[in-house]
Parts: sequence; structure tokens; C-alpha cells
Amino acid sequence: MTNDLLDEVRRSRKRLEEAAGYLDLVRLRARRAELEVEVSRPDLWDDTAAGQRVSREYGQVNADVELLDRLEAQLGDAEALVELSGDADPAELAELQAEASELLERLGAELDGLELRSLFTGEHDEADAVCEIHAKDGGTDAQDWAEMMLRMYQRWADRRGFEMELDELSAGQEAGILSATFIIRGRYANGLLASERGVHRLVRISPFDSQARRQTSFATFGAVPFLEESGEVEIDEKDLRIDTYRSQGAGGQHVNVTDSAVRITHLPTGVVVAVQNERSQFQNKAKAMQILAARLGERARQERAAEMEALAGPKSMIGWGSQIRSYVLAPYQQVKDHRSDYETGNVQAVLDGDLDGFMEAYLRWRRAGGEVGDRSVAPEPGSRAG
Repeated sequence: MTNDLLDEVRRSRKRLEEAAGYLDLVRLRARRAELEVEVSRPDLWDDTAAGQRVSREYGQVNADVELLDRLEAQLGDAEALVELSGDADPAELAELQAEASELLERLGAELDGLELRSLFTGEHDEADAVCEIHAKDGGTDAQDWAEMMLRMYQRWADRRGFEMELDELSAGQEAGILSATFIIRGRYANGLLASERGVHRLVRISPFDSQARRQTSFATFGAVPFLEESGEVEIDEKDLRIDTYRSQGAGGQHVNVTDSAVRITHLPTGVVVAVQNERSQFQNKAKAMQILAARLGERARQERAAEMEALAGPKSMIGWGSQIRSYVLAPYQQVKDHRSDYETGNVQAVLDGDLDGFMEAYLRWRRAGGEVGDRSVAPEPGSRAG
């Protein structure tokens, strides 16, 4: 067993060195020293936004350095235990090997989490995310599905210790919701939720059909990085139409705390943002402007990417109208991602927020180059769209 442990120590050493490389530990240590000077400045909080930004970056950089240092120490302890076991008597050998094995197992689990970080390549992957859900084809079933998705992402955020802030919700005519806008705050929220952008397809026996027929319904999910300060986009007030209206929520967990909802339309692009859950019309407008800046910033990035792709030649991309994932509840139980081919039969766990496997599979698929093209899914025989 000692030889097996030695092999595991070597593998862990290699993985830890790779982690120090892709996290750029040398740069992190230098940046932490710079930020320590910044956070100690007596005038830092004269500008609250700057203070928050510096404090947040310092917390993240310091956490990364401390994590790598802790894993290095943990690996050193495991190496020492394996070395001692080579000269140990039989009475001590089993205890030393068991302790080393436990240390290496914990180290491996943490390295698994770190390796996920190597899959984030976007400029704003670490940012919070502004998210939108919209019910599409499928009538009342689609509106119910949109609300199920909202709950799914709330559960996912809770599982990861992220914060979810609901900013706007439009109730469905009979059940569910027509749309929702919310912000998920947490490190790498935007990078993780990139895997969810697109059309989500639900197949089930409709609870709204008196004949209990199978229904196929669709809802869309969108996510863009939420930046507290966005210098990417300048918004001219003359380009905006600002309307106020009384909020009308769905009750229960969606009850609104203000009757001063704000809807902002960016006239040149037609982008519309509505916020209703802040405590005043002023706060609703300020949050709506932040979300508008995030959406216009993402639009500008997509336009730049499209220009580069046009220069590089024609390339087919997965379109908004293509299903990225199917959730089948009848006649069998399966959730399958149509890009990475990752799937599971535990549908209830997924609807309860167990999405990490799909997200990691998508990120690995994307890093490998993916299979670019339209991977839409035809409706199943016997299903109907409302």
C-alpha cells in the first residue's frame, strides 16, 4: 500500500503545481502585497464604491493564496506520513497509512474544485450574473415551467452559498410566471451560469390538461455579467423611455415591497429592463440602470465577437431557438444536455438545484472546442406544444 500512497503523492504534487500555474500563484502573491497597501489606506472608504471593489479583490486574492498554501502544507504532511510509514513497525504502519490516505483524499477533493477554476476563460467569469427567465411555447405549462426553473436556480444558488436577488417578476395568467429578472451574487456565478444560457425544454404529463396528455413546453434562460461599475457602455438619457407603474406580484415568496416599479426602454436597441422589488422608485430606477448597462455591455461584446467571427469566415453557432437541455418526466425520467451529452436519471435532484455536474461538463466541452452547430431537438412523438 505504501507504493500506492507514494504514487498518489506524486499525482497530487503534479496537480498542485498545475493549480499554482493556472491560478498564477506568483502574480497572486505580488497582487496581495499591493492590495494590502491599498486596504490599509486611511482614505480608502472616502469612495465607498472603490473601497468595496478593493476590499472584495483583496478577499478573493488572499483566499486563493491561503488555499494554495494550505494545500501545500497538507500535501507536505501526507508526504511525511508516507515517508514515516516506510520505517514503521507493523503496529504503527496501518495507522500512518490510514491517516495519509485520508489527507490525500481530502486534498484530491479540493484539487477537483480548483481544477474547475481552470475552465473559466471569460473576462467576466468571476462576476455576479444578471439572469432572466422567459416562458415561451407551451401556454400555461410553459409559464409553470418558467417558475419551476426560477425555483431550480434559487435552490442551486442556496446550495453554493450564493445570494439571489429577485428584481422583477411577471405572473402568468393562470399559473407560473411569464418572466423573471434576478441577480445571483457569488464568485464565478457568471462563469458557471454561462452553461445555462439558451432554451430549456420540459416534457411531462400536463397538470393543466384534463385529459392528462403529454406536453412539451419551453422556457429561456439568459445571463450576463453584473458589474457594479460598468465603464463599457455610455448611456444617453435622451435614448431612454422611463415608465413607472404599480407592481403586481404573484404573492407568497414573490410579494412586492413597493408600488413604484420602473420600466426602462433603451430606444436605439429596444432593450427593456423592469425592476419592482426595491423599496423606492429611486432605488428601482438605479437598479434598472445597472441591469441595463450589464445587458448593453454584453450586447456590445457579442457584436464585437460577431465582427471577429465574420472576419474569420462563416461559423455556425448554437442559436437561441435551439434546445440546450431537455428535462423529460414522462414516459421516462431523464435530464440531458444536448451539447456535452451529460445526462442523469435523477430529475428531481436537478429540479432541486443539483446543476453542478451539467455546468462542469459544459465547461469541459467548451474548453475542448465543443461541437459547433445547431443541436436542436425535435419534439417527441405524441407530444404537443400549447
